[in-house]
Amino acid sequence: MGVFVFLPLVLPLTAWPIARLAEQHLHPRAATWLLAGIAAVLAVCSTLCLALLMVVGTAQLPGNPLPDGWSDPEVREAVPYDEVAGKAAIPALVAVIASCARAAWRHHRVRRSAEHALEGLSTTPVAVLPDEMPYAYALPGRRDRIVVTTAMLAGLNSVERRALFAHERAHLTHRHHRFLVTVQLAARANPFLRPLRTAVTYTAERWADEDAATQVGSRRTVAQAIGKSALISRGAPIATLAHATAGPVPRRVAALLGPAPSGRIWPPVFTAVGLAAWAAAAGTTASALSSANSAITLFFILHAATPM
Repeated sequence: MGVFVFLPLVLPLTAWPIARLAEQHLHPRAATWLLAGIAAVLAVCSTLCLALLMVVGTAQLPGNPLPDGWSDPEVREAVPYDEVAGKAAIPALVAVIASCARAAWRHHRVRRSAEHALEGLSTTPVAVLPDEMPYAYALPGRRDRIVVTTAMLAGLNSVERRALFAHERAHLTHRHHRFLVTVQLAARANPFLRPLRTAVTYTAERWADEDAATQVGSRRTVAQAIGKSALISRGAPIATLAHATAGPVPRRVAALLGPAPSGRIWPPVFTAVGLAAWAAAAGTTASALSSANSAITLFFILHAATPM
């Protein structure tokens, strides 16, 4: 395996430039898909390599249940600094699994709590809660619903309410919660992916902003609705539930007051965002190849070292 087993742990750094530039130069839909896909692949690759290192490290521990041949010198030589790296990977992988499980459980628990709070209400697509705390968010599930409180509705006029509903409906239509969960788990798996989580939180909201502007027919109206909602809102109960006031609201309002973004899916090569996109693509490809090479190599080494 050599140093290839360590590369996926640090290759997420190649995605940092595109995380920022995609927000500014790509259509929000394209940016969301691109960044979430990169984050998912890089997170899986880095976790796989941690697992490979953990196998080598666990085989060195006395009393482990693994075959004795897995602790042979030939196996340890496959990993540089095997004694330190192998043993360090054990708590690192346990921390990754625990962190991802905690985030997934929290997302599940909050969704169940939100659905429980709606029991007894009408099954219409919009659920209005009699609450003095102003907030609104999209709740995906067996019946996708928009949850909004009477306090939020009271703070908006009729056109702004239409813009708010169009925004939340876009979140449900395009399943933005899946992108948000993906980057949330990816950032837990590898801290170097946190800039992509922040970027996708913003681009998903911008995607919904642009959809709402198309539905309403006025970018300025959507900008007013978002700005006013942000001033009175308390947000959603969890980051993976999309809501109108997530992300840097002033930047979103400024984007809506400017021209509509280009529908280009991939940027021109000889631009800053184009070079950043190709660098991220190269880093993601290298990470996938390195993790695959390490997994296949270790498989054959362990197979040869396992007594028949």
